[in-house]
Amino acid sequence: MTPEDIEALFTRSDDSFQFARWGRPIVPIVFGVKDKTLEVVKGAFEALCVLSGHKMAETDPELGANTMVFFFRDWDELLEVPDLNRLIDGLAPMVERLKQGGANQYRVFRFDRQGAIMAGFVFVRMDEAMAQIPAETLALSQVVQIMLLWSDTAFRDRSPLGQLGQGQVVLRPDIAAVIRAAYDPILPAATQDKSHALRLFARTQIAPKA
Repeated sequence: MTPEDIEALFTRSDDSFQFARWGRPIVPIVFGVKDKTLEVVKGAFEALCVLSGHKMAETDPELGANTMVFFFRDWDELLEVPDLNRLIDGLAPMVERLKQGGANQYRVFRFDRQGAIMAGFVFVRMDEAMAQIPAETLALSQVVQIMLLWSDTAFRDRSPLGQLGQGQVVLRPDIAAVIRAAYDPILPAATQDKSHALRLFARTQIAPKA
């Protein structure tokens, strides 16, 4: 992956460069799934935190849970979730826009004063296409996309996941390297400076410690 490739991962469709990682431990809560799938989703969070060197926690002192993952059948179900409209500004217009666009997934972030991610909301509408995806694959894909503020076009043409033999799905090594580099504590947690891509690139060239 070249510096230009990495820059593209954080360059939005309006041509602005926006990078942000989590600035606090991740505390996930999952709605709309059975216990077995819940374990799969939380396992994906644990795996990505091990990869990145970031932390998980039992509770967030300010928000309780700071990462909410919703699985549902219809976008209108979100309007019935108690107090969700207090957490997400413009919830009703967002739902209407996603319905009109036929979307089956969406993510919303909240940021602290330094621009680091402080909360994330993952919405997955289980339409026919999503229902065909194995739980492990779906969970890993969604968690990867909540670990950083990727561009809205980052994975439009190519998934962050790849396949090994016998259909096993894993995180692409190049994306794993970017995530690992992004959580280097020396780097800023958020920036709009495109030169940040060069810093990330340099760190992706360093082999991870065993």
